[in-house]
Order: sequence, then structure tokens, then C-alpha cells
Amino acid sequence: MVDLFSIDAEAPDFSLLNSEEKTISKADYQGSWLLLYFYPKDNTPGCTAEASDFSARLDDFSDLNVKIVGVSKDSVKSHSNFIAKHNLKIELLSDPDLKTIKAYKVWGIKKNYGKEYEGLIRSTFLIDPQGKIAKYWTNVRAKGHAERVLKETKTIINV
Repeated sequence: MVDLFSIDAEAPDFSLLNSEEKTISKADYQGSWLLLYFYPKDNTPGCTAEASDFSARLDDFSDLNVKIVGVSKDSVKSHSNFIAKHNLKIELLSDPDLKTIKAYKVWGIKKNYGKEYEGLIRSTFLIDPQGKIAKYWTNVRAKGHAERVLKETKTIINV
């Protein structure tokens, strides 16, 4: 993945539907820290682990005034079922046309068992209260990611 974002760059805007078909935009988080994470697919082992880990640490992030939002190309209905099935506490947004996914440059070539294909590259962005990128992680492993992000976020926010 090509590193195309610089720290303090303006985070791309987004306006997407959540699991309750409500439109959620970047502007809704102005004044708060936003942890925007992109994941490949609802109800897969890695994505379930990542969403569950972020949900389990929601209070820790909330104490830092950090809101957590996940984005995938899955449908609103898929997100609703995913949240219910795994008792998730985080916001999930649907981007079926890949507009936001591509704006954040997380759609690209992936490799699996020697085969190349296009897909969503698991990535996370920490956006500051002014809407600028404070930190990002690309091509991450789901296991332990939420804990690593929490630890680094505490350092960035100076807690």
C-alpha cells in the first residue's frame, strides 16, 4: 500500500448510512476524536474479532473522548445483523459504492495464498477534533489491533 497521507492532513469527508439507516458524516464528530476503522467483511473471523475488541474497549476510548466507527462495503442490513449477532457497541457504516473507502485509499491489491485481487485493506485512522489525521495504521492484523490502537491513542492525546 502506498503511503499517501501525512499527519495533520485534512481527513476526507464522508456521509454514509449506519445500521439504522441514519446518515452519519465526518462533521458529526467535530470536536471529538474519531477512530475510523475500515474492515473487509461482516461476520468473518478477523473482522468479528476486531469489532468485538473495539466494542470491549469502548469505555476506554470514550474516556479519551474518542468515538469509534467501522466502515465496510457491506449493506446496512448486514451491519444490523452483525451488530445484533455479536452484541457490538460501536457504530458501523455502509459504503457499498466504495466512495469513502477509496477516498481513504484503503482499496487496493491484496494477496491471499499467492493470488492477487482487489479488496479492502484493513486500516485505521485516528482523526483529531479539528478533522485532521493524527495517526493511521494500514494493512493491520485484527488480533490485538484495538489494544495497540488504544495504547498509541493515549500517547497521542497525552493521557
